[in-house]
Amino acid sequence: MTHIRPATPADVPQILRFVRDLAEFEREPDAVKATEPMLDAALFGPDAVAEAVIAELDGAPVGFALFFRNFSTWTGLPGLYLEDLYVTPAARGAGVGTALLRHLAGIAVDRGYGRFEWAVLDWNTPAIDFYRAMGAAPLDEWTVQRVSGDALARLAGRA
Repeated sequence: MTHIRPATPADVPQILRFVRDLAEFEREPDAVKATEPMLDAALFGPDAVAEAVIAELDGAPVGFALFFRNFSTWTGLPGLYLEDLYVTPAARGAGVGTALLRHLAGIAVDRGYGRFEWAVLDWNTPAIDFYRAMGAAPLDEWTVQRVSGDALARLAGRA
């Protein structure tokens, strides 16, 4: 049976390993710039901006979810945004992903949030099928936009 618990500062090295494993799976192995101190500050520092939970099977970590609060002007309510969900290959099919999503949905409901949302790569058909089976609906009419790095500095007038 899957056990889901809040992450602690001692979990930061494992979370970073999971993030790197996820990046490898998503075909971006060199994209991770995060460090343990960065994750520790983001999750547990005085200005923490995110939260994480750890999924365990038989006391061993086999997955995690990292999330943060966002806000919808249309609903007038905060929402829960799932940044990363990862389950080790050996634990896939054991209900870990389902347990993580249900746990996060429970957090959203308990906190009075109006939404629980995330992005998924369009080629990741197994994940898309899994999310549909869990009740997620695609927002096909929306396209994610991103400004980062030098483009962000230019947009801010800092380059």
